[in-house]
Amino acid sequence: MTATLRAALAAHPFCRGLPPDDLDRLLPHATVRAQPEGARLCSAGAEARHAWLILDGRIGLELFAAGSRVPLETAEAGELVGWSWLFPPYHWHFDAVALAPTRVIELDGEALRLACEAEPAFGYRIMKAALMQAQQRLERSRLQALNLYGSMD
Repeated sequence: MTATLRAALAAHPFCRGLPPDDLDRLLPHATVRAQPEGARLCSAGAEARHAWLILDGRIGLELFAAGSRVPLETAEAGELVGWSWLFPPYHWHFDAVALAPTRVIELDGEALRLACEAEPAFGYRIMKAALMQAQQRLERSRLQALNLYGSMD
């Protein structure tokens, strides 16, 4: 099982470019989990304790506003969901719900944060990987906004 999990980590875009030692550091903090459709991975305001590397399926990110759920974005295979475990006060800013049966590698954010602090070079590489995923998500949002508002002349 450990070899299978290590191979899944190594193949995930979040981990591309990480040296083998970093994969070994991630391994004790990683577990493969199956999420049925409709499963809530996190809720806005709750303590952020995990991150999820999506192997297959889809996770919807949404906010609760004006008495209803507002979909923000859909994350798919190859993406990271959740980086609030990295930043105080370590609380979620959104809800994450499986939109289909979804398999993820769940990362223990608290333990991983401690590992990052104990080994700053490792922490830098993990932060860089998380920020790359955030940048890709922001770019996708920017393109969506251009599609929505770009034709308003």
